[in-house]
Amino acid sequence: MGTLVKTKWGIDPAHSEIAFKVKHLMITNVKGLFKEYGASIYTTGEDFLTSDIDFWMDPASVETGVADRDAHLKSADFFDVENFKQIHFIGKSYEKVDNDGSYELWGDLTIKDITKEIKLDVEFGGVMKDPWGNEKAGFSINGKLNRKDFGLTWNAALEAGGVLVGENVSISCEVQLVKQS
Repeated sequence: MGTLVKTKWGIDPAHSEIAFKVKHLMITNVKGLFKEYGASIYTTGEDFLTSDIDFWMDPASVETGVADRDAHLKSADFFDVENFKQIHFIGKSYEKVDNDGSYELWGDLTIKDITKEIKLDVEFGGVMKDPWGNEKAGFSINGKLNRKDFGLTWNAALEAGGVLVGENVSISCEVQLVKQS
């Protein structure tokens, strides 16, 4: 029997986006991005169902397009970037949802030293070689979480009822992996 070869993959930041959105004033969504992130991903051959995923991002790299809001998100009210330098996700299990590239990925998300299991919906776009011979794999990843589960509890009550910032956060990522030599 031959030895199963482990393949290492990294995120191509030029073709990836780690984004989120959350309700503001209970009527519209505010979107944001994390600009600094990375991952160590290993598969057996090119079978992504065998993936070992260790993903991190820097909460200090959050950008929403408004400097004051970004500063508030970095403060102790939210990400507390002085004391917590990383948001971390470790993939634990995968389930095929259908034969069209849909999967459920379960893993442990850690924000502010609070770890909870979350489920992410993954659409596998396939594997392709770019014009320079690099092997790439594409994924769309979506999920939801309650920010209060991770100690991101700041809010303000509205005069008409309700709250300024929604509790549910939608995660929306486009990730292109590149095979490492």
